[in-house]
Amino acid sequence: MTDISFAAPSPTTADIGVIGMGVMGSRLARNLARHGHAVGIYNVTTAKTQAVLDEHGDEGTFVPAAELADFVASLTRPRVVLIMVVAGPITDEVIGNVKEFLEPGDIIIDGGNSLYTDTIRREKELREDGLLFVGAGVSGGAEGALHGPSIMPGCSDEAYGRVGPMLESIAAKADDGEACCTHISTDGSGHYVKMVHNGIEYADMQLIAEAYSLLRGALELEPAALAEVFRAWNTTELESYLIEITAEVLDQVDAETGKPLVDVILDQAGQKGTGRWTVQDALDLGVPVTGIAEATFARALSSSVPQREAGQELAALAEAWQVDDADAVTEDVRKALYASKVVAYSQGFDQIYAAAVEYDWQIDLAAVAKIWREGCIIRAAFLDEIAAAYAGAAKRTGNQAADLHGAAEANDAKVSRDGAGTTNEASVDDESAAGEHSGTSTPGARTEDAEGSSGGENPVPLLLAARHFREAVEECIPALRRVVAQAALAGVPVPAFAASLAYYDGVRAKRLPAALIQGQRDFFGSHTYARIDKPGMFHTQWAEDGTEVPAS
Repeated sequence: MTDISFAAPSPTTADIGVIGMGVMGSRLARNLARHGHAVGIYNVTTAKTQAVLDEHGDEGTFVPAAELADFVASLTRPRVVLIMVVAGPITDEVIGNVKEFLEPGDIIIDGGNSLYTDTIRREKELREDGLLFVGAGVSGGAEGALHGPSIMPGCSDEAYGRVGPMLESIAAKADDGEACCTHISTDGSGHYVKMVHNGIEYADMQLIAEAYSLLRGALELEPAALAEVFRAWNTTELESYLIEITAEVLDQVDAETGKPLVDVILDQAGQKGTGRWTVQDALDLGVPVTGIAEATFARALSSSVPQREAGQELAALAEAWQVDDADAVTEDVRKALYASKVVAYSQGFDQIYAAAVEYDWQIDLAAVAKIWREGCIIRAAFLDEIAAAYAGAAKRTGNQAADLHGAAEANDAKVSRDGAGTTNEASVDDESAAGEHSGTSTPGARTEDAEGSSGGENPVPLLLAARHFREAVEECIPALRRVVAQAALAGVPVPAFAASLAYYDGVRAKRLPAALIQGQRDFFGSHTYARIDKPGMFHTQWAEDGTEVPAS
């Protein structure tokens, strides 16, 4: 039942229609109108539509509609409909309702936080109806939606050719003037990249929280003083949106109690699911996103109230942190934070690459880094260096996006030829990540270092090993080691810092104890193993005479 009745709009007057006048939908509609696009607006409860007109009607041309049929009729052909509603079944319901009024060649854009597999399904279903579908990841929150978000559209070339210019017009602009919007690839690729963006965001936020916890505990500083520390850090290579807002949060005083706001906020971190999705999908792909995983589990632990209450009975058995030089400790934590942030981004880009191979997406990783430079939550100064690393490698090896399709074949061929992948200082033995099918390659397999990739393999198989980051992180690793060690002695939980250090040491190790694990797997499950000295797969007859035989 509608709240307000609008007169039926004049037909074919709007360039694009937005369904959903919540915080994000209404602000994207206003952003579009501010950039000269006539915008049809519709909400199931028309009071929200009316509120947009009453409060912001002077910002551009809005074409309101109380009925879905009138809304669609107001759009110029071929029609473009942007859906901004809650992800999941509600999105399916809205798509089902609106498509009844659409014609072949019309375009539906889903700008919500949809799971990428839903986007793949929806694109296929709508394509069968002759409709074009765009799964667009949108980052930047309410302010970004209004002033310029980072937009990650996944769709066909035809669809992007028609909606790309409009999306680019409302996207954030980097310092070099480039729009923070690019055609990611087909179907679910845009929502996948947005999902991983959010996973990196989880890791980044957890690392910052751990840095805050360490400094507050070790230096006994009040939040306002720590705010100044983070402001100073934001003038270094740590410059980023999340560091910037951390200072603002720490500076805030609660009006009711007069205490720092951070001290009256319940210490239970919520989550909407994109971090979990990222970790779950990384497990499926065999990609070790350890920092993202620990950040996700840290949120879960913070909300595990019964366990935390019971844990108050556990003995601390920890040493007090003796600080002789506060400036040195602060600098160690800063360097530890930088190194760990690079690890998080490195793992995230690894996951995007692996998914591109798995789903046959042609994703330009340099372009992804560029569109995250402004508008989005994880925007950071060093994204320019990440983009440069991927762009530079692509120039050495040929077109980066085209390289993606050869990577899986190259890795499979290597496993088939050698019996197992090889390792070096910039890669990790993938045996233990191969799942329960020994000898098979995973999309996350890495076999070349960042300075010498070739053929169809990932041009930057390890961002940490790209020259700029290798040198920068090597300078910070001693500090990260000190921070993790001292935190352990003091009984301060730093799961993301510790996971970042373990990942760094894991990928640089020439040999890992995965050989023992594979031997154990062969013992109890006859899963077989590869040898380092000859090709093929083998099994030891453990229950018999202990002789080794070729795997059948």
